[in-house]
Amino acid sequence: MDKIRNFSIIAHIDHGKSTLADRMLEVTGTIEKRKMREQVLDSMELERERGITIKMQPVRMKFKWQGEEYILNLIDTPGHIDFSYEVSRALKAVEGSILLVDATQGVQAQTLTTLGMARDAGLTIIPVISKIDSALARVEEVKSEIVTLLGVDPGSILLVSGKTGEGVEDLLKEVVTRIPSPVSESNDHFRSLVFDFKYSNHRGVIVFIRAVSGEVKKGDKLKFKIAGKSFQALEVGIFAPEETAAERIQTGEIGYIVTGIKEPGVVSVGDTVANEADTLSPLSGYREVRPVVWASIYPESQDDFTLLRQALLRLKLSDSAFTFEEESSSVLGRGFRCGFLGMLHLEIISERLRREFDLPLIITLPSITYEVTYRNKKLETIYTPSFFPEDHLVESVREPWIKASIITPPEYLGEILKLLYEHESEVGETQSFGDRTSLTLLMPLRELMRGFFDKLKSTTSGYASISYDIAGFRDADVTRMDIIVADEVIPAFARVLSRRQVEDEAESSVERLAKLLPRQMFTLKIQARALGRIISSKTLSGIKKDVTQHMYGGDITRKMKLREKQKKGKKKMALRGKGTVNIPQEVFLKMMRND
Repeated sequence: MDKIRNFSIIAHIDHGKSTLADRMLEVTGTIEKRKMREQVLDSMELERERGITIKMQPVRMKFKWQGEEYILNLIDTPGHIDFSYEVSRALKAVEGSILLVDATQGVQAQTLTTLGMARDAGLTIIPVISKIDSALARVEEVKSEIVTLLGVDPGSILLVSGKTGEGVEDLLKEVVTRIPSPVSESNDHFRSLVFDFKYSNHRGVIVFIRAVSGEVKKGDKLKFKIAGKSFQALEVGIFAPEETAAERIQTGEIGYIVTGIKEPGVVSVGDTVANEADTLSPLSGYREVRPVVWASIYPESQDDFTLLRQALLRLKLSDSAFTFEEESSSVLGRGFRCGFLGMLHLEIISERLRREFDLPLIITLPSITYEVTYRNKKLETIYTPSFFPEDHLVESVREPWIKASIITPPEYLGEILKLLYEHESEVGETQSFGDRTSLTLLMPLRELMRGFFDKLKSTTSGYASISYDIAGFRDADVTRMDIIVADEVIPAFARVLSRRQVEDEAESSVERLAKLLPRQMFTLKIQARALGRIISSKTLSGIKKDVTQHMYGGDITRKMKLREKQKKGKKKMALRGKGTVNIPQEVFLKMMRND
């Protein structure tokens, strides 16, 4: 145990965590140079495409220094705020963290959030500045930001380049020197923390664990302390970086256990795996992850409903953070109401459904939870905008708010304050460190989802960053807006909006949908309805066939008769119900993303 070092890399998104991990694998010889590729630890196609880490990934490295061989267990964590709970569990599995700050961008909001988590977990922090080889690097300025943030000696801040490998070996030496070795609990029973898991078709759920006490071998009878489910270890092993079977996992080590469990909802991040006979309480820190963003997912064809359920069950086996339950709509048929950790989480799940299961889907516009009190004093929680009640039935509404932190260069502060006013925010205190300003604020979660991230990036030329936590419920002045296409309400486009923004949002939604919808054979109207009236309307003319093209002369009345006949035919087609508009899946997706 004295030769084991467990650590993670924490940083804001896109600060070079995965690239630094690649160089560590090279320096330690864990992966041969000829087998190296970019983002080795990012195994999902989506991760490699977007250049972000979605699922955390552990790896075991051997590092020789001063005649001794050390085992270094690294956990490469996601940087996006949607996955902050996963990051907090990973930090419970290690003794130290590398705080990585981009030399070109400096300290950002998620840097502060993850740093706060690491400090709460009592970890040793090693400050590191990355991307020092960049022509835009501001090494001395960023160093002063870190000194202000951590109160450390400038000489203790390490400089590395994940691209060239400069400084990586020195960093590994500092990991050995500064980060303490694991400490065992005072009992011999096997107890471990689940910090992640994945699903295999043949072997069931495979849990990634940090052994806190005792040891585990293949065949041992174990149980999940929170879920109460017992199982037998079919295999135990380590990450090298592929899963490699081992004889045992001992105290202080990080590894995996093949459970054989193929039921969704049993395994969750933060649970404790222990011997079946263990009577002690679970390890501290577990909490149930609560979704904050909701969207309904329907199959384009109702024949695919069973396939969609099976796909969601499969995804649930490898991602316990999202929830779903069946619901039905008079227009869209049977589907599922799904809960997500944030907008990126929603986008990833919908993209995985499309790619991995080849399912054409209808996804409603994302919403949040509202607590509605009716005039008859009945209290109801509303998850789906299309079920939000009419104004005359409602006495009061409550909605979730967030507490957020924005870090920005001070010259953008004025524009940010204007943006915050537009999004109904309450601005708190500001704090300066180096050439950056930190701003705290309170905002309705509904407003954060109304394109706030994109507007903030646009306003500050990409220099500002934001992190947030849920801060409870408050009274809300909101109403439901419906979109009507060809006299038919489309539930997937229903939204709950602030009353003061209804008119602007109605106009922009109608305009956007008019641009996205393919033209039909008949003339149709797109309308936005709220507050008991039609607020915005646009008419799309139908595709016209020139029924007089075969005529080359004669009286004009012959052409007029044919055009009149065509007009009546289109009118009959709409009246007979053949005027129903089939909205393609990409239109729903683009409306959801505000493309």
